[in-house]
Amino acid sequence: MAQGSMLTPPLPNATAEFASDFGQRVLLTVDTEEEFDWNAPFRRDGYGLEHVEKLTRFQSFCEEIGAHPVYLVDWPITQNSRAVEIIGDAVRRGTAEVGVQLHPWVNPPFDEDVTTRNSFAGNLPTDLEAAKFTGLRDAIESAFGIAPIVYRAGRYGLGHETADLLKTSGISIDTSVRSLFDYSVQGGPDYTHHPLVPYWVDEERTLLELPVTSVYWGVLRQLGKQIHRAQRHVPTLFSAFSRLNLLERIALTPEGVTAEEALRGIDIALDDGLPLLVLSFHSPSLAAGHTPYCNSDEDVERLYDWFRQVYAYLAQRGVASATLNDVISSVNR
Repeated sequence: MAQGSMLTPPLPNATAEFASDFGQRVLLTVDTEEEFDWNAPFRRDGYGLEHVEKLTRFQSFCEEIGAHPVYLVDWPITQNSRAVEIIGDAVRRGTAEVGVQLHPWVNPPFDEDVTTRNSFAGNLPTDLEAAKFTGLRDAIESAFGIAPIVYRAGRYGLGHETADLLKTSGISIDTSVRSLFDYSVQGGPDYTHHPLVPYWVDEERTLLELPVTSVYWGVLRQLGKQIHRAQRHVPTLFSAFSRLNLLERIALTPEGVTAEEALRGIDIALDDGLPLLVLSFHSPSLAAGHTPYCNSDEDVERLYDWFRQVYAYLAQRGVASATLNDVISSVNR
């Protein structure tokens, strides 16, 4: 498999295999980022970081339920002393990990126009994507005292040259692929046909992809990819199937997905033999009013309850939390 092929599905022989004692695990990833208006055009300034203090409660909560969060931090987070203090403490205690998340519109150098297309870092000129990424990676290493090994492109925006960039920068895990989702209408990647299972990006097996977990549920789940493709021409098609309980796409996130739906998705993923479930959400959802998913304090409490139910159910099914080291040390090369 050629490097730079992250925008296309991998070859069948690229599927990663794990040691027999790895079992089935769960990895919690947090898009740890600034607050901004999700319904407004992207802008370089005017963002907030009011929710950062809420990371203290969330980290304590994770330790109570046995979760081991991976904070994928972007530039504004690295520049906030309180965020660095809270996350850094957890990293030093071994109860959390830190990785890279690139939001190009707020990440220097600022040499591009701020547009929707340019919000996907992989669409930027190769040198500019590299400059933004390298500056962020170095800022993370300086702030937290550890070289990050995991990357997520903001808005899942991989590019044709991202694989080469990650490999030369010491990144061994990418988790930018959001399987079953298509962002091409906005100028981003199409991951409709990317697999759910972890896979190797390169022939040398040095860059491992951990797709964010989403599954299809319903009697038509085997036709999910074809139906989603047809939705480009018939926008209401998928929603009609969902209302009739014929087909539903379930992302393993507390944002816009109920706990009941998530448990159905977990059953499907585990029963299909998925070795690693990758959960995700955005850190501004930890406070009311910063994302469309948590408009009130009640919504925030529902997010916490989602994690309580999900981790209790995972424990019932024998699924333990994974660390990045667990993944790296258990994967067969």
